[in-house]
Amino acid sequence: MTVKTVMKMLVIGALNILVIALAVYLGQVDMKTMEQPETVQALSQQGSRGQEVRNIQSRLKAWGYYSGSVDGIYGSKTVAAVKKFQKKHNLRVDGIAGPATLSAIGLPTGASSGGVNGYSQSDYQLLGRIISAEARGESYTGQVAVGAVVLNRVKSTSFPDSISGVIYQKGAFTAVTDGQFDQPVSSTSLKAARDAMAGWDPSGGALYYYNPAKTSNAWMHSRPVITTIGSHRFCS
Repeated sequence: MTVKTVMKMLVIGALNILVIALAVYLGQVDMKTMEQPETVQALSQQGSRGQEVRNIQSRLKAWGYYSGSVDGIYGSKTVAAVKKFQKKHNLRVDGIAGPATLSAIGLPTGASSGGVNGYSQSDYQLLGRIISAEARGESYTGQVAVGAVVLNRVKSTSFPDSISGVIYQKGAFTAVTDGQFDQPVSSTSLKAARDAMAGWDPSGGALYYYNPAKTSNAWMHSRPVITTIGSHRFCS
């Protein structure tokens, strides 16, 4: 190999290095994307399998949206059930269990918890929403008390063991079915949810509450009253 040939190869190599360096500088080449593919958040959707799918199916079945088997396979029946749930709760109706849908169902979304005392962000948002729907117009203490009743039910063996399970339990809260639950959530209600999660229980451990002016249910009226806050009687 002649000296001329060697010099030619060195010049070509130097030019190649210069071109790559210039491309990186101008933002035309992202060295990180050259090293590894972009990470895309996984979503449960048609064709997905696993525990998250089972959790989705289990909760939607308990709430009457899903009638198939809890098999962990995201098939057409699961898609239809998710769409029904999304439509009911004013979510994007696409049959995909993305972060917003998972949060509404009460399942982890992969985001930081942001809640209180071990509760997740979705728990916090759901509790604030039911407080806003059920206790709108009540005093702040009355709003915290409603949140405390939900948490007391979670702890009780007589009710579902999650905030979403308690809130969506069939017939548990009229606000879930009459449209109030889908209204904008007040900042006061979210603050009340945080205080209830932090351990404040103005209800005195109540599992039930009702407005005597709005219900004629004899069984509810027969419950032992622990305390009365505003329009609500809190009972054991």
